[in-house]
Amino acid sequence: MNPYLKDYRWSNIFAMIRNNKATPEQEIRDIPGSFVVITGATSGIGYETARVYASHGAELLLINRNREKSEQLKQEIEREYSVPCSFHIADFSHLDQIHDTARMLASLERDIDILIHNAGVYNTKKRFTDDDVEEVFQVNYLSSFIINQYVKEKLRNQRQSRILYVNSEGHRFAIAGLKLDDLRWEKHHYTGLKSYGSAKTAQLLSLIPFARYFQGSGVTINAMHPGDVKTNMGENNGRIYKFFKHLLINPSARSPILSAQALYYLGVSEKVAGRTGRFFNFTTEEIPAPHALDSPIAEKLWQESLIIGGL
Repeated sequence: MNPYLKDYRWSNIFAMIRNNKATPEQEIRDIPGSFVVITGATSGIGYETARVYASHGAELLLINRNREKSEQLKQEIEREYSVPCSFHIADFSHLDQIHDTARMLASLERDIDILIHNAGVYNTKKRFTDDDVEEVFQVNYLSSFIINQYVKEKLRNQRQSRILYVNSEGHRFAIAGLKLDDLRWEKHHYTGLKSYGSAKTAQLLSLIPFARYFQGSGVTINAMHPGDVKTNMGENNGRIYKFFKHLLINPSARSPILSAQALYYLGVSEKVAGRTGRFFNFTTEEIPAPHALDSPIAEKLWQESLIIGGL
């Protein structure tokens, strides 16, 4: 029996449907000299977010898998916006590369004003990384957890900083909650929606202890659903999935520029200053699904993540 069903509210579902069709609030204030780190920035939401921040004067450090695309994006941003843009190459399906990235960020001599965890993957079939961790869980959740663990003291010692997860309403697909005793999907049937929902649920659960850690500091940590926008997510899957994605999903998908505008608003606007541990659909705060608010599970996930992540 699902222990969370009694806590579900139809009003929250209706709010999600309504907000999915909304237009994000806008922030026009420039932030010259601010230092922004974005993971997964060579396409889709990350690409547009990098451009939006650069257009407002931010200096960028982009964490990407592909060196050639990273070099092209660096040149594009510096040419169009005349702001410094650097990149670091890392594939988050490898734990050692996540740790290398996290150590690099923690050792930076300058403040990180905004840290945006955007890198992600969607698999229709169960896959494991070389570290023997289910790939969607590692790339979408564990990478952000490890990076936060390395940089949390640095950020707390700063005057202020904002951490943003590119999360998803897809967390609601993990309707029975996160199965910490079956992260390898050996007891439960694996589907793309379930694994993706579980990884995004894990991100939301991690907000609880991280927000508590940063309490009393100038650091906030929040998550946002980027809207139903057109991205390359899932293009690594087979021909059947890609056929239906292009036929049924892409035609009605909106521009990822909307997601970028929302991420800029949440990273910069004074209207959300001090708000932490929250979930937004674009720029409208929502109540996540009950299983993403389970504090005891959040604490167990924290301990499990330290072990799996090699911390």
